[in-house]
Amino acid sequence: MHTLAPADMLSLARAALILLLTIAGPMLLVSLIVGVVIGIVQALTQIQEMTLTFVPKLIALGVVLLLSLPMIGAALSHFMSELSARIIGP
Repeated sequence: MHTLAPADMLSLARAALILLLTIAGPMLLVSLIVGVVIGIVQALTQIQEMTLTFVPKLIALGVVLLLSLPMIGAALSHFMSELSARIIGP
């Protein structure tokens, strides 16, 4: 049985957090931008409709998810191959 050194575990945890930010970052950024734009439009037009914020965010997140699926798959594949290599050991 192969055990990981504490330095390896910290490196693996750091890589997992970077992977999480890589996957979730584009969707969170688009959600933020769409929310701010819709907030400004609502403030200018004084239309306070709840579905006006929900539907465009949902559509934008769906588009970004579809566009970033290849990047997400490649990042997860790379992380899993690195994790498997560390589990198997030298």
